[in-house]
Amino acid sequence: MIISHIIGGLGNQMFQYALGRSRSLALDVPFKLHVSDFAGYGLHHGFELDRIFGGDFAPATAADVSAVLGWRRSWICRRILINRRAAALRGPRLVVEPRFGYWPGILETTDNCFLVGNWQSEKYFLDIEEAIRADFTFARPPTVRNQEWISRINDCQAVSLHVRRGDYATSAKTLAVLGLLPRDYYRAAVDFVAGRIGSPEFFIFSDDIPWAREHLDMPYPCHFVDDNKGPESHNDMRLMSFCRHHIIANSSFSWWGAWLNPRADKIVVAPRRWFANDWDSKDLIPGGWVTL
Repeated sequence: MIISHIIGGLGNQMFQYALGRSRSLALDVPFKLHVSDFAGYGLHHGFELDRIFGGDFAPATAADVSAVLGWRRSWICRRILINRRAAALRGPRLVVEPRFGYWPGILETTDNCFLVGNWQSEKYFLDIEEAIRADFTFARPPTVRNQEWISRINDCQAVSLHVRRGDYATSAKTLAVLGLLPRDYYRAAVDFVAGRIGSPEFFIFSDDIPWAREHLDMPYPCHFVDDNKGPESHNDMRLMSFCRHHIIANSSFSWWGAWLNPRADKIVVAPRRWFANDWDSKDLIPGGWVTL
């Protein structure tokens, strides 16, 4: 059995799921999700995959975790063992992402393991792209208002533009790792896309629409999408995926909004510097996407 540890916001959950799904298919074993750490988790909207998408997101039971990890099953043991200094005690069944970026060692894992990490690279699941797209099909039909947005998006050269602020702006710890993208990035990205398509219309998505209205000044038609809030925020990802082209933030949420767009001719602009620190993000950006 493959068990993926799931935690974080929706985009992170999707990466963690995709890696585990890929390994389970490659090894032809059952796949389950460990979601118990969401108990008392105060960020974002909790575990969302089973509520939003139509795939099979079976939770791992305590017996499943025990069967895979043995004495390492308790959260106290796992918390200790994910520390690099305790790596020798993990054994082959507790697999912890060793660094940010694609790790080829994942191909050598056993068919009975518990996966812990962010796993933020398309390289982990590109070989099962069709299965991942099927699993991440939105389960519920769009609301009337969202269907109106979809119709508007389908009627023009729609470009999604995502501004991520939220905890990036309010948490000193998050800000130190990720940072806020400068307005110059968005100006350059808009100019890049507008120089390559005719009559672009920009659909602005943000967790801080008032900031976006005040600070994004573009000589093109703009539509500020301000309908999907709280537990319904995932609908912004759905709307992004309908756009023809994308300008994403340093956010896994808009990364997936762009990736779920199946068009081969899409333009996706991503920030060259994804992190405020020195982490290398080259494996995070799919081939064919543009960095500015």
